[in-house]
Amino acid sequence: MPRLLAIDYGAKRSGIAVTDPLKIIATALDTVPTHQLTDFLKKYTLSEQVEAFVVGMPKKLDNTDSENAARVTAFVKSLQKAFPEISVHLHDERFTSSMALQSMIASGSKKSDRRDKGNIDKVSATIILQSFMESRR
Repeated sequence: MPRLLAIDYGAKRSGIAVTDPLKIIATALDTVPTHQLTDFLKKYTLSEQVEAFVVGMPKKLDNTDSENAARVTAFVKSLQKAFPEISVHLHDERFTSSMALQSMIASGSKKSDRRDKGNIDKVSATIILQSFMESRR
């Protein structure tokens, strides 16, 4: 069964999360240098079926696009071009980084793990994906 794959897109690195085949639970997958993201996704989609990509869209508190939104929009266009058969959904990513950090603290993660921005990016992608799935129920 095809999975959903979420991307917390960043200028330097991007966090990735996927669902289980039944699309019940979102799980952190990896953090990838952004310049290698498309290659990573190509390799991943060769081994796993992906129904849709969910990309976090950065918004400000007043619901306008943040400074990073233009980069995300450009990435989404390149994603649609590279994977025309896979749909792409944008999902609000406000507060996911702070929620990810709080989640890591609550789960007892070591301070050194919380300082690793890649870990926060993976957890942020997981939060984006879980929120997307809940919004569709």
